[in-house]
Amino acid sequence: MRDVTHDVPALHRRSFLKYTGALGAAAAVSASLSACSSGPESTNETGTGGGRDRTLTAVIGYGNDGSWDPTQTASAFCMAANNHIYEGLLDTDPISREPYAALATQVPADPNATSWKFTLRAGAKFHDGKPVTADDVVFVFDRILDPKTQTLAKGFFASWLKEVRKVDAQNVELVLKFPFPDGLSRLTLAKIMPKHVFSQPGGWDDAIKGKAIGSGPYRQAAHHPKSNTTFEAFADYNGPRKATFKKMNWLTIVDAAPRVARISGASAGAQIADNIPYANIGQLEGGGLMVAGGAGMNNLFLMFNTKHKPFDDVRVRQALHYAIDTGKMIEVALKGHGKSSSSFLNESNPSYRRAKAVYDYDPDKAKALLKEAGVTGLKVEILSVNVSWIVDCLPTVKSSWDAIGVQTTLNPQETTAVFTKMDQKQDYQVVAAASNPNQFGLDADLIMHYNYGPENLWMQYTRWADDSVAKALFKDMDRATQEPDAEKKKAMVQDYIDVVAEQAVLYPVVHNELMTAWDPKKLSGIRAQPYPGINLLQAKWA
Repeated sequence: MRDVTHDVPALHRRSFLKYTGALGAAAAVSASLSACSSGPESTNETGTGGGRDRTLTAVIGYGNDGSWDPTQTASAFCMAANNHIYEGLLDTDPISREPYAALATQVPADPNATSWKFTLRAGAKFHDGKPVTADDVVFVFDRILDPKTQTLAKGFFASWLKEVRKVDAQNVELVLKFPFPDGLSRLTLAKIMPKHVFSQPGGWDDAIKGKAIGSGPYRQAAHHPKSNTTFEAFADYNGPRKATFKKMNWLTIVDAAPRVARISGASAGAQIADNIPYANIGQLEGGGLMVAGGAGMNNLFLMFNTKHKPFDDVRVRQALHYAIDTGKMIEVALKGHGKSSSSFLNESNPSYRRAKAVYDYDPDKAKALLKEAGVTGLKVEILSVNVSWIVDCLPTVKSSWDAIGVQTTLNPQETTAVFTKMDQKQDYQVVAAASNPNQFGLDADLIMHYNYGPENLWMQYTRWADDSVAKALFKDMDRATQEPDAEKKKAMVQDYIDVVAEQAVLYPVVHNELMTAWDPKKLSGIRAQPYPGINLLQAKWA
């Protein structure tokens, strides 16, 4: 599920992969890193001896070889790891997403103020022993707000944050362009990094490749792309959520079968795993594991090339959505762990409202729309990522489209291959992929700008940004961002989502649950989250 934001320009392949860790495995990282040893540590380490000092072993169903730069990455593995290594001024609870003081000593009392002042936590240190100062905070925000530097994080801050000023060594001030209460929770997306490390020549490239030095409760002990990343408790951490495990070993196992095998059975080598296939839930529960899901923005979406006829016609895009038997897809592929999309947002989102256009299964309406558009004998190739649950859903799409006379071919490929084609502006008809902007937060403004905007990478892939409807949509989105009244803003967002739904250029088919499994006899305090990865900052040995 990998991903990108509203003011990111067209990127070459390597740059794109920095943004797209969340859609699947990213490009291989060949350069050796200062954090890497000559070869992988044993990925079988369970640390069964040593009582509380034993190693926690986790299995992550996503690659650890995407970008590790906190200002760039959308990689599920890397974002989850960075939440343990780095801190923001404020961080957010992984489930409620409520902000709490992290590097800062307190949350601003007035979310509607246009100036937020923060005092840094006394004695806070980076993992190399150097103190955290206001210079480090300004360094990170200057990068994010730099008009000449394109980062994923820029799209989360540039619209509302004017500048970040150093007051003195321990105090900073954030100056806003207008009141923006949602900005408090977004501060977790600006992880504070040591200026003395990453301002050096090649520093940001090192961050991309996996070098991670933060002020959080865990330090990165070793990093082996495509294998595992290890962590150790940071002895000098003095913040609010201290490390509860002396060591952690996170394995990257993208394929479902070996991931399930590592967490199950008498010889289980791990205590927790994310991205659990629905078909294995009963097996794992029968073996004594706890399996829980989180329902959020995780979705299968269709993206149309609007410069490839007949997909420039909104009726054709709508027809293909109406044609999909989502009930069958949820029953067969998702084993009941999903819902048909009734808005771009999932139903539990605070800004959710049922869209005016909802694509309930209606093959007759689909046929009528194709006839109205003058389309006959349509042949469609679906270029798809090979994420396991997406591949499970594709046969339902094919059978549904075949049933209305659309000859459909499925072409699943590695995620990197799919989006390399997009980045190279190769021709395509329809892309099917997975996305989950809840990695970044819950607020609808963030989610929608992540997917739609005049310079958004997704919109460049759809070739839709210069459409008159799109231009009007983007203006409506910007007006909603600046609306100070919360209820008015919510209504404005819901209204422009109706346009997004009607146009169906990039739109979810189903929202599904993400499942996490763990051994409750060994771990406590685990909460399944509705986005990829795990958060162990409040977990402990049982």
